[in-house]
Amino acid sequence: MRSLVSARPRLGVLLAAVATLTAVFVPSAAAHPLSAAPDTAVLDGARLQQTKLHLDQGDPQLRRALGDLTTRADNWLNQGPWTVVDKPKPAPGGDVHDYLSQAPYWWPTTTPTADNPWGCPYVQRDGQRNPEVDTGTDRQDVEKVFDSTYDLALAWYYTGDKRYARKAGQVLRTWFLDPATRMNPNLNHAQFIPCKYDGRAIGIIDFSQSYTSVVDAIAILGTDAPGWTKTDRTAMTKWNSDFLGWLKNSAFGKEEGAAANNHGTFYDMQLAALAYATGDKALAKRTVLDARAKRIDPQIAGDGSQPQELARTRSWHYSTFDLVAYTRLAAIGRHVGVNLWTYQGPDGQGLLKAVDYLLPAATGAAAWPHPELEFYRYAASDIVHAAADAGDARARAAVPKLQTPPGGDLWALRPAAGQLDSIAG
Repeated sequence: MRSLVSARPRLGVLLAAVATLTAVFVPSAAAHPLSAAPDTAVLDGARLQQTKLHLDQGDPQLRRALGDLTTRADNWLNQGPWTVVDKPKPAPGGDVHDYLSQAPYWWPTTTPTADNPWGCPYVQRDGQRNPEVDTGTDRQDVEKVFDSTYDLALAWYYTGDKRYARKAGQVLRTWFLDPATRMNPNLNHAQFIPCKYDGRAIGIIDFSQSYTSVVDAIAILGTDAPGWTKTDRTAMTKWNSDFLGWLKNSAFGKEEGAAANNHGTFYDMQLAALAYATGDKALAKRTVLDARAKRIDPQIAGDGSQPQELARTRSWHYSTFDLVAYTRLAAIGRHVGVNLWTYQGPDGQGLLKAVDYLLPAATGAAAWPHPELEFYRYAASDIVHAAADAGDARARAAVPKLQTPPGGDLWALRPAAGQLDSIAG
């Protein structure tokens, strides 16, 4: 009996020690349980879940990247929300709920007067951005909606900080859902040209270049984020379904879908992502499959160059820009059983070869040999990461030589290529 009594204190000490060790080694798992894998369209939800697990286990490299991500998310907490209805003038149709943006490379030719308030006619200067496109329209605000919801949703997923989720929900509800402030699900007045066009099909790229980030943010918030309700999820799915219908059936949507350059690639990527997110997996798969002969064959040459993008005054920007769409489309393909990375066209063209074509300039080993008004080496960083993840040995070897984008390299936390330089499409 004495031995049992004397053993109890020792047992208590042992149990206390085990509890202490458990608290030391798995603190975040107890305080912040592993979230479900989000059903994302571009991002790999299972990979996000594993990344979160490694973060919870204290991975130092991921912790550094998380610091960059939360810095960005913190900056959004005191901004917005933004709304489509607060621009100085409504879109040409007169509905304040219609999105409005102005063609970025078109400039007035005369000084505005009372009789000619815009300074018409407008002429095009390719690659030269008219600063007036950033005032008086919705373009800058919608980009803040896209960027903030992506950063905030990811920051919530990895940290469990409710502030991030609630802010993301507020931004989304204000722009897309609340009756007084919501945007109509169309782009009828995107990239209008004063005194010339009330809207243009190519304005669809205002959304297609970044909106898949919102689609994925919604999926991330759908893993029980605080402040993002079942009603919100249902309403956002309805908005996306209506927008997908407009993309498929409107004259502008059909015209953009027929575009032969990066506009067509981004259209397909946006279409596939929305189809996946709203449950039409067959359309998503068909869009990715069709991109092989419809996009890759005519757009990428046998040496990996993209001739239509090289013809631009911003050839580096547009070569990397087009590959942002391709790498995201390939990521969507992974979810529907299509490996776009392994496809080779009749001249040997393919996505891996297109990325490899950029590697000398991306790593700083050689100058970019084509016209470029503003060369940003880091613009290729994400697409090189994507190719490396897809199994390209040359890209994998190039990763340590990449230039870090402004705000840090977030690939480990959000492995989906983004447009890293600042020029608009």
